[in-house]
Amino acid sequence: MAHPLRLRMLSLLTGQAMSAAELARALGVSHALASYHLRQLARAMVVEVAEERTHRGGREVRYRYRPRPPTEGRQPAGVLAAALPGALLLFVEAFTTELRRRAGAAAPAPKLSPLVADAQLWVDPNEWATVRRHLDREFRRLHDVATAPRSGGTVCVSLSAAVFEMEGDETAEFGRK
Repeated sequence: MAHPLRLRMLSLLTGQAMSAAELARALGVSHALASYHLRQLARAMVVEVAEERTHRGGREVRYRYRPRPPTEGRQPAGVLAAALPGALLLFVEAFTTELRRRAGAAAPAPKLSPLVADAQLWVDPNEWATVRRHLDREFRRLHDVATAPRSGGTVCVSLSAAVFEMEGDETAEFGRK
């Protein structure tokens, strides 16, 4: 998922199933590029086949976003645990690029003001687990209620969050070169 185009694809695939050709048109990229990134998302099991149909004598495969099951109580194991910091860094880099694009498209006079938060906090582990559960539930809720892009009576919103546990006492690094 650590690519800005893949994040945009996932946003579109949340509200409706789409083919590589439809994604290419919606994103203004070549069919080959959309197809390549869609294959990467399918390989990572982030999207799933929603339907297959015959179209113009060929086969059209339409994909949809596949939310991962809740991870509460589970810890990454083996290779995944070792790769997590690097994978998280790649995701955050892609996420930052996509967030800049979305911020440039922010509504000049929104009905509801933006919610923005940034923090590095030390909290009780039980509180952390509770807040994480609530955030996970609400993020999933937004994905569940999403409709096809540009559906009548809807508002286009941006949700970007990176919520993760950190290791060590990072305050020791403040002020060091």
